Amino acid sequence: MMWSDVRIAYPDQWLVVEALEAYTTAESLRIPQRLAVIESCSDGASAMQRYRSLHGEYPQREFYFVHTSREVLAIREHHWLGIRKGNADLAQR
Repeated sequence: MMWSDVRIAYPDQWLVVEALEAYTTAESLRIPQRLAVIESCSDGASAMQRYRSLHGEYPQREFYFVHTSREVLAIREHHWLGIRKGNADLAQR
């Protein structure tokens, strides 16, 4: 689905979505073009909790938690420095 279609189908809701196709702009904005709605949540806290659970289980997939009040879906990318906890365990072996 496109973001505009998601907004129509799920008005004024918190969602966990997966980006099936996306690109990054020169300004470090991630722009999902095709999305799959994974779950509708009652509030932002439960959406974030579900996102964390899914991200922990499937770290290679591109999940986001978003509210459909956003007209444009553009996510600022943050580049992490250092070692993440899950990768630190592998580095110690």
